[in-house]
Amino acid sequence: MKLRILLFPLALFCLASSLLSQTAPPVSTAPAPQSTPATSGAPVSSTTPNAVPPASTGPSSPTAATPPAGQAPPASPDSANSDEAVTTLRTTVNEVRLVFTVTDRHGHYIKDLKKTDFRVIDDQKPAEIRSFYAETDLPLQVGLLVDASNSVRDRFKFEQDAAIEFLNSIIRPRYDKAFVVGFDATPEVTQDFTDSTENLSAGVRMLRAGGGTAMYDALYFACRDKLLKQEQTGPVRRAIILLSDGEDNLSHVTREEAIEMAERAEVIVYTISTNISGMKGKGDKVLERIAEATGGRAFFPFQMREMSDAFQSIQEELRSQYAVAYKPANFVADGSFRTIEILAQDRGLKVRTRKGYYAPKQ
Repeated sequence: MKLRILLFPLALFCLASSLLSQTAPPVSTAPAPQSTPATSGAPVSSTTPNAVPPASTGPSSPTAATPPAGQAPPASPDSANSDEAVTTLRTTVNEVRLVFTVTDRHGHYIKDLKKTDFRVIDDQKPAEIRSFYAETDLPLQVGLLVDASNSVRDRFKFEQDAAIEFLNSIIRPRYDKAFVVGFDATPEVTQDFTDSTENLSAGVRMLRAGGGTAMYDALYFACRDKLLKQEQTGPVRRAIILLSDGEDNLSHVTREEAIEMAERAEVIVYTISTNISGMKGKGDKVLERIAEATGGRAFFPFQMREMSDAFQSIQEELRSQYAVAYKPANFVADGSFRTIEILAQDRGLKVRTRKGYYAPKQ
């Protein structure tokens, strides 16, 4: 009897479960659709973390439609091969930026010119100017290279004083930075990048004359190991002021290799000759070649007091330049050297800039 009493409720429960299973709708075992955020480009593959963002695809790229809320977007026909789809979005922006100065017949700087006053020739072909503006206030990254060889011993103290005066007048705290390198047989950094004119002055005072001259090595080092590696958070103007008599007798690199490194680092080199003989020598021609190739100027202060004037002219020029960005015609990213020429519509004006640049290599 006790067994029958226990089995009766169990039978009632099984009968109720059977009736409910016949009336309830079937439960789907498929996963519920997930809402997908709307995007404006192809999916990014996990194997290509540096894929070009959708904004760089250009105006010809189609824009994906946004699906209604709660509805999954239609599958892309290329979704099965997302790696290939992302690769096709990679583009190269072939734009060259450079600064240049303009003077009249008397060497006075012209600061009120416009984009239509110039033409840009890149690799002997007209280029499309994208932007143009007068640039007088870019942050500076300046390297002061001082020849400390025996050949400049007699006037070394005066050169130090002139260099300190220049750095004190041009370097603005929290804005510009400079470093000091003295060289004889080897380059020596006596003050690394800083915006402290006090530290820069101390670095110049630390220089001691003596030894041979490896000027090309010093220029190569300053461009490759200092300016080219210096961090940039925005547009800057890179310049080197090179004080020397131009006589090199110990360098491992050639003059043209030093110039090439300056071009790769986009450095303008201003040279100040320490030759006070009153006549231009072989070394002075070397200094002219370096300055001309990089868009700078060569100064020949045959008298000591003219040294300060040379520094003053460099300071004025660094604050009297134009900046242009342009798109070259028939650009090929093959690592080759491409020539640059900026022509003023007014033939009485003289434009000075670097002679060319090295195209990036893909």
